[in-house]
Amino acid sequence: MFGNHNINRQLVLRRASLIVLDILCILFASVFALATRFEFQFFNLPEEFTSVLLKYEGAFVFVTLAVFWLFRIYHSLWEYAGIEEALSVVAACIVAQLVNMGIIVVGGASLPRSYYLLSTLYLIILVGSTRFAYRILRMHRQKGWWFPMKKRKRVMVIGAGEAGKSLIVEMQHSKYLDERICCVIDDDERKIGKYIRGIRIAGDRSAIKRCVNRYGIEEIIVTIPSASTKEIRPILDICKETECELKILPGIYQLVNGEVKTSKLRSVNIEDLLGRDEIKVNLDEIMGYVSGKVVMVTGGGGSIGSELCRQIAGHDPKQLIIFDIYENNAYDIQQELMRKYPKLNLVVLIGSVRDENRINMIFETYRPEIVYHAAAHKHVPLMEVSPNEAIKNNVLGTYKMVQMADKWNVKRFVQISTDKAVNPTNIMGASKRICEMIIQTFNKKSATEYVAVRFGNVLGSNGSVIPLFKKQIAEGGPVTVTHPDIIRYFMTIPEAVSLVLQAGAYAVGGEIFVLDMGEPVRIVDLAKNMIRLSGLKLDRDISIEFTGLRPGEKLYEELLMDEEGMTDTPNKLIHIGHPIDVDEEKLIWALGVLEKAAEHETDDMRLIVEGIVPTYHPKQEAPQEPQQEEA
Repeated sequence: MFGNHNINRQLVLRRASLIVLDILCILFASVFALATRFEFQFFNLPEEFTSVLLKYEGAFVFVTLAVFWLFRIYHSLWEYAGIEEALSVVAACIVAQLVNMGIIVVGGASLPRSYYLLSTLYLIILVGSTRFAYRILRMHRQKGWWFPMKKRKRVMVIGAGEAGKSLIVEMQHSKYLDERICCVIDDDERKIGKYIRGIRIAGDRSAIKRCVNRYGIEEIIVTIPSASTKEIRPILDICKETECELKILPGIYQLVNGEVKTSKLRSVNIEDLLGRDEIKVNLDEIMGYVSGKVVMVTGGGGSIGSELCRQIAGHDPKQLIIFDIYENNAYDIQQELMRKYPKLNLVVLIGSVRDENRINMIFETYRPEIVYHAAAHKHVPLMEVSPNEAIKNNVLGTYKMVQMADKWNVKRFVQISTDKAVNPTNIMGASKRICEMIIQTFNKKSATEYVAVRFGNVLGSNGSVIPLFKKQIAEGGPVTVTHPDIIRYFMTIPEAVSLVLQAGAYAVGGEIFVLDMGEPVRIVDLAKNMIRLSGLKLDRDISIEFTGLRPGEKLYEELLMDEEGMTDTPNKLIHIGHPIDVDEEKLIWALGVLEKAAEHETDDMRLIVEGIVPTYHPKQEAPQEPQQEEA
């Protein structure tokens, strides 16, 4: 209450000060207009005119202030004044002087004809000068320009379009920012050499490094919201070599919505450097198969599972069932969805996909119509030293889920798979390949539509390489990479999940959907880019160490086996791998062998799996305790 009182008091005082200042401007304009007409002979002005001024000056002041009030001159924030405020001042002064001239005429008095023009000009100049002088003084005070010794961050803006101009205006006006824009970069040759609010457009992208050195730039802000990721990546590649802090304006919607604010800036992420545009899927067009259905997501608290829940929750399922063994993860996504979708019929259940009685009870109670099976062990090195656990959770857990889906007449079952299932060299990949074989086998004999979706590494998922590198950089390094030539396919979590959902819409049963992951990325390049984006210099501030390939790890991953061809879907980023014939009776028998072997903690699990998955060729290195998780 007291804070509002103080603000109102300050507002009244400011307006009162402006009114007093305007009264002085009106008086000076009248006197100087008359003095100008008579060559500034202030003491020899004709009495016939000075008497008119003395008689009507009070009316002039009242009328002018009233007109100013009607034109909202006293309601503007003059520290942010621009062309519109300037035009309002000009219009208000002209209208006020026209009214004043009418008062003189109606009163039967007269003044020199030049007086009206001169007094109008003087009034515009005096009132405009006081307003913009106030703005300049306030801006100088806020930005600390009276204290040139104060160090301020030197900034380069890339992009001289509307977004760049808007950002420059805000940064120049804000009293909370401690940056100084020193130059602008733009590829438009017509703009180079010109100025935006006193800031020179110093050159095109080829001038970035030169300008960084010339102006002592510490931060680069990219404001090209209309550019695609593919178009902007070459610019970011140049910027990251400068060792400056990088920030970016996210997207063109910021400009459309008038949201070009410093608060919308974000640091340049590694995703910006992957070299392809973000995959966009119009889920509204394809999520009709989820609307009104009971949907179950296993592993619903994990990276992929939780994003599946977010996107499904936004498309009106009849009920969403989250099933996870980790209560903390399940709790986090439960609280998030309850806040965002208060009307969502949400059920969160704790349990394991290995527990046949538990999942049977869940299927019997809730009767899910669509199941997304994302529960799995996924860490390659951890599974290499615990192969029986990989089989228990990934293979036998999936087998039990598939059986329950068949028993309780689930309409569609979507298995989340991985590119590591293709020609696997590790037990995790081999276990996922067996899951694909189970899916295709059951699809042939069940009314349920079973499909699998295969994709590569997901940026930012739990245990992935990006969080690991961030942690190592924060700790001062070194950043560890297993091999200088190792490459991986990457996709963001929302991209992967949106394509999983669309693949689910295309499913008719038995397919292995393969997501187009773009071009593979060298892990060492990711490490170098992350070091640079952190404002550090490779080998000076932080180093990269190569630790050697770990058991079961390949230099590159594949998305298709040699026997599989590909068929396109309406979405060119989703393909269908042709199914490979599976001996169904042999597979069911082998699953029984696997279950008994896993229960007895066999030492021969890799040999058993090798007999089931012909393309599985485990590496012969002795398993070790894993030191890090790669991609």
